Parts: sequence; structure tokens; C-alpha cells
Amino acid sequence: MSEINRSASKELYNTAKTYFPGGVNSPVRAFKSVGGTPLFIKKGNGPYLWDEDDNKYIDFCCSWGPLILGHNHPDIFNETVAALANGATFGAPTKKENELAAIILKNIPFIDKLRFVSSGTEAVMSAIRLARGASGKSKLVKFEGCYHGHVDSLMVKAGSGLITLGTSSSAGVPEALANETIVLPLNDLTILSDTLHAHFAEIAAVIIEPIPANNGLLLQDKTFLLSLRALCTKLGILLIFDEVISGFRVAFGGAAAFYGITPDIVTYGKIMGGGLPVGAYGASNELMANISPEGPVYQAGTLSGNPVAMAAGIAQLTNCLKPNFYELLASKTLKFVSVINNHARNKGYAFEIFSIGSIFWLSFSDNKRIAAADQINPDMQNFNMLHKSLLEHGIYIGPSGYEVGFVSEAHSEEVLNVASERFCASLDVIFSK
Repeated sequence: MSEINRSASKELYNTAKTYFPGGVNSPVRAFKSVGGTPLFIKKGNGPYLWDEDDNKYIDFCCSWGPLILGHNHPDIFNETVAALANGATFGAPTKKENELAAIILKNIPFIDKLRFVSSGTEAVMSAIRLARGASGKSKLVKFEGCYHGHVDSLMVKAGSGLITLGTSSSAGVPEALANETIVLPLNDLTILSDTLHAHFAEIAAVIIEPIPANNGLLLQDKTFLLSLRALCTKLGILLIFDEVISGFRVAFGGAAAFYGITPDIVTYGKIMGGGLPVGAYGASNELMANISPEGPVYQAGTLSGNPVAMAAGIAQLTNCLKPNFYELLASKTLKFVSVINNHARNKGYAFEIFSIGSIFWLSFSDNKRIAAADQINPDMQNFNMLHKSLLEHGIYIGPSGYEVGFVSEAHSEEVLNVASERFCASLDVIFSK
């Protein structure tokens, strides 16, 4: 199969490099890890994308997750246009904020109140400030392999010891700030227990992606998550679930509902806005009473609760509440994944797709179950070849072997059948080399 034409994307990318660092406004878009010219997208509709060279792709990136209904869903389109007709932003309360909040709070019983923000990173940043302000303590515990946005205190990696203060993983993050974060391995209950017992008087909160999906799909044992909840309760440490990816994706109530585990604070991201910039954090009445203007923890945002994003969110989440929405989405995802896995297994390929709900991840690791970041095969050569072949077969996935893929409601059984055939053909190509 010949290489796809990317001449328009290439020209746009060369121009973009004169405007933006690396030619992009978010690093992974640059295709640096997979090589080649990044695609400049012209439009999306249903399960499909078209680039500026008019190449058509079945899209499994879904804007990194929020497009659970697919591109350009008519309900979201109509509600967004209607809201925009009244004005784009006011910096003042609107009825739409109440309407979206009511949908969320009615269907997620462990949240009493929430605060809308404009991104998942902002939601996490605010949740951390809330935890510190409410507890009067400063240190955080996070886990290696979990990503929580580009918040300074969480842009850290593990140091040399198993129980260790973090070290900066980005220039511009002071070590003194990184040292307020303790980084632990995932799925290791002994180290977790030892750390929390030793430092509980200093730890404001533990933050975790209950379904870690930013560094592979590192599915945790439910017993680990239950033990984490029990330890935090016992030792007076707040538990933050970062559900920016898993929230409203594996269940309406996210991983908390999926596993039946209640966090103290939860963060959500752009899936709430049907693709428009939005996020939120929520907790009990008692904790949220600490947020300004009720309490001393300051947090503000001019575009928080933006009426156009709220309208899109109302349309999206109303659709997500349809009977059996998540069950049907998970079922067709599992069928899609199983076809590809069976092909790889029958051919003897060192490849497997892991999935939960409508989230999946492509793994070339020899491990049959991957629960920690250090178990991932760091050699991404096979993924890079697969990514190139998939593009040539009209399949678009995120340009990084550490990122997950998503199935949307718009991916019909017919579309998924075509996609699975193309996946299998691409696997045949790369494993024949």
C-alpha cells in the first residue's frame, strides 16, 4: 500500500513551526514519537475524520476521549448553536450551569456540590488546593504511571527509593515544590500502607487515576483500590479520584461507580462538554464549603461555566443517560477488541489489546496483565510501524504508544467490522517485516 498524501498537512506544519513551539499547541500532536508529518484535521463526522488532504479515517482518538457520541453529534451541534446565538460568554451565572449541574448531581450521589472549570488540569489543580486547604497539610501522594495534567506539584517522577519524595520531570518545576509530592508504584499495597502510616500527619491527599489511562492502560486490582480507600479513611487522608478520562466514560459515575468506591474529591474533564473546554471538581457539602466565596480556598475562572460548553454538556450527558448506553458501548468495544486479539493470537504475534468499557490500549509487551508503568515494553518501534500502517489503512489512533484509544456510540458494528479487518491487515504488515 502506497503512502498517503500529506502534502497539505506538511505545508501547514512547516508554517505552524514558525508560529508555535514544535509547530503544535500540545506536544503529542507533533508526531515526534511516531515520525512523519502530523495530520492537520479538516473535519469530523460520526466515527470519521478527514485531514486537509481529504484522506478519510475511522477515528479511535475521539479528541483523546470526550467524543463519546462521535463527531458532530446533531444534539450537541443544535444545542451549541442555539446557545451561541445568545452570546459566547458573559462572565456571569447562567441557567445552563444549573441545568448541567443538576444532571450530574442527580446521577452521582456521592457528590453534593461541584465547581465548573475549563479543563481537567484546572480541575486537578483546584482539587489539590481544596485538599490542602481543608486538611491543613501540604504533602501529596501520587502514583508512578498516573498523569494528572501539567500541575507543577504533579509533574514529578519517582526518585531512587521505593518510598521517596518526587523529583521534577519538567524544567520549570522547582524541586522544593516537587518535594511536596511522594511518588509510589501502582498496585503495591505494602509500600502504600508503609508510606501512609509513616507520613499521614503530613499528607493532605492521595491522588490516583482509578483507571490509569495516560501511560498505557494500567488496570488496577479492585482490592488495591479498596485498600487505598480504607487506609485513607483510617488515617484521615483525603482520597482524590482523577476521573478526567474515566469519568462519564466507563460509567456515568466513572470508575467510582464502576468499582463501587467513593472518593472524597473527584475531578472530571472535557467529556462533560461534548468536546468543548470544560472540567469540574466535586465533593461533599462539608469539603466544598471551603471553596471561595463560602470558604478560604480561592479558585476562580472567567470562562468557568461557559454557557456554550454547558449547553454541549447537557446534550452529551443526556444522551449518556439513555438506557443501557454504557453496556452497549462496552459490548461492542469488547467484540471489536476480541476479533483483533484472536487474530494476533492465532498468528502468534506478540501483541494484545487491553480494554475496559470503551477504552482500549495497544500493547506489544510480553506481559499478559500490565498494572504498573515499569511493566510496559519501552521499545515502541512496533507501535510506530503499526501507527504508520493504520494511517495507510484509514485508521486514526493517537500518535503515541502510551496513549489509549476510544470507541464512541457513532462506531457502528459495520464500522467496527471494517476497522478490525484493517487492524488485522496492519498487524500482518508489521509482523511480516
